[in-house]
Amino acid sequence: MDEEQTAGYREPCAQCSAVDWGVSEEGRFYCRSCHNVIERTREVVDPNFTPGSSRISTIGRGTRTKRAERGRQWMICEGFQFILKNQADALLRLGVSPRVKDEVLCQLWRLYLQKSQQAFTHNPVRSSQFKLRRPGSDSESAAESSAVSDVETDGETNPPSTAGSNAESPSDWSVCSGSLDAASYLSARLRRPRGLMSMKKTLALIHIALTWSREPLTLSDLLRLVSEGHVPYVNAYEELPEEMKLEGKDALIFRVESVPSHRAVHQEAHALVLLLRLPAFPPISRQSLLHPALLSLRYLTDANLPDELHPWLCRLMERAGMADQTLHTVDRLSCPVLPRYDVQAAALVIVTMKLVFGLDDHTEWDLSNEAGDQDDSGSMFSLRRWFRLLQAALTRAQHRREHDIARKQWRSKKPLYMNKKDKYVVMKKRRIAEQLQLCFEKLSSRPAAAERVRPSSFRFCWGDEDGADGPSMHHKKLDGVVTLKHNMQTPSNPTYWHPALRPCSSWKCRSHYSEVEATLPRMFVWVLQLFSFLLDVKPAYLYEEVLMVERRVFSSKTPRRTRTKTRTRAESRTPQRERDTR
Repeated sequence: MDEEQTAGYREPCAQCSAVDWGVSEEGRFYCRSCHNVIERTREVVDPNFTPGSSRISTIGRGTRTKRAERGRQWMICEGFQFILKNQADALLRLGVSPRVKDEVLCQLWRLYLQKSQQAFTHNPVRSSQFKLRRPGSDSESAAESSAVSDVETDGETNPPSTAGSNAESPSDWSVCSGSLDAASYLSARLRRPRGLMSMKKTLALIHIALTWSREPLTLSDLLRLVSEGHVPYVNAYEELPEEMKLEGKDALIFRVESVPSHRAVHQEAHALVLLLRLPAFPPISRQSLLHPALLSLRYLTDANLPDELHPWLCRLMERAGMADQTLHTVDRLSCPVLPRYDVQAAALVIVTMKLVFGLDDHTEWDLSNEAGDQDDSGSMFSLRRWFRLLQAALTRAQHRREHDIARKQWRSKKPLYMNKKDKYVVMKKRRIAEQLQLCFEKLSSRPAAAERVRPSSFRFCWGDEDGADGPSMHHKKLDGVVTLKHNMQTPSNPTYWHPALRPCSSWKCRSHYSEVEATLPRMFVWVLQLFSFLLDVKPAYLYEEVLMVERRVFSSKTPRRTRTKTRTRAESRTPQRERDTR
């Protein structure tokens, strides 16, 4: 509060009880918190005043609320364009190639505006087609149902006849929203066929641009950057220009309360690919970092698995016919579905671990015991030791993530509100939250906000340096779980178990993981949870991709003599002595 301007006036506001006074250009006192104007004026000192002259001070009676400043007319797509630009700039600062923004994303955005008939077309959809109408008696309910009450100009309400005539002109717009076409974006009848933009679709469009450019930034990486605040999303509207006023219905379009899931953004991206009718994407060859042959190396490193496991993964990929680049390159003819590169690579790692180690709660521990009995056991990979190491690191990482989420400040600097009544409630809640935060900082003697972490593609750090999650096991050998048969390396595990691989209809059901989770081996479930944490997806989501990989493996036409003996969980197996895993 400016003490010189207000002359030490400390009376609380009659509406919000705040003591934060300011002086307008007319010399009137108003509350900075709720913009309430009181019957008090600043005493102006005349520099030409001479002793003996008379001075008259008057108290003016004006409106009870501060005059609202209206911004310029703008469309919703303009707001999303600013948000997309800020998100792309954030990715450029993180090392993404400028080509993603300048060449790919801009062209995709122009094509989207044309396909949705908002721009670059001979017959664009204009908001003037939706004429404003006068509401009924309930002004607040009318504001929520895309109607307007009165058109205010410079703080003065026009007469009914004038307001009705101005409502039809394109120079004015509804006081229910700051934008011109918010009603069309909130109407399901208009939004669905035109594929209008949303905050979730901004991430989907960026994901398409990254895939087209063959950037090694997967969808899970993008969502992690959004969650950690490196890419604006939750409060992205705060960076919009000042002249673009966000009011009323705009809050329903730009307000975001959480980061969307991997499945939701992938579905939006696939819908955008169909809407834009894009040509074939640039090929995802084996040398591309999005190809599972190279992307799986990253997940093997993050999970602290031995490097010798990668050739087995490549052999499995060849057997399943997944090395062909046509399966990973988006094309309306050969591959019409946008691949889930990160989830697919993680599923290949899990299937390879099942092939080599078993993961049936018996075979993996027997192989670990046999590897520990050999003379050079120090250089061999032990799944038991790996499990203990990863279990401790995973528990610490999960607690650290939960702690960061609990300390994260979701409160925005510019809160959005639907109407004037909500504005006072929002401002009061914000003031109370700030006071509680100050009290928490004083009691805890530490900042309440989560620390800003540097972006990284890896969840864990393995090695001998300070701050590492544990020793590295990348150099360990698989001699204890692999044998030489017919001059060919063969896994010591002779069987491969799998659930029922009969595909379900996508329109009938999605996943049966919750039904079969109790019957699955605990080690397999734990490995699912580990890679689900690395990708920040649900275990059921990753389980579906594992089943898809297994269907491709066991449906491939290979000679009978090279097939591995398989069994399902429903089949009986030879009883084995259960070893102590502790």
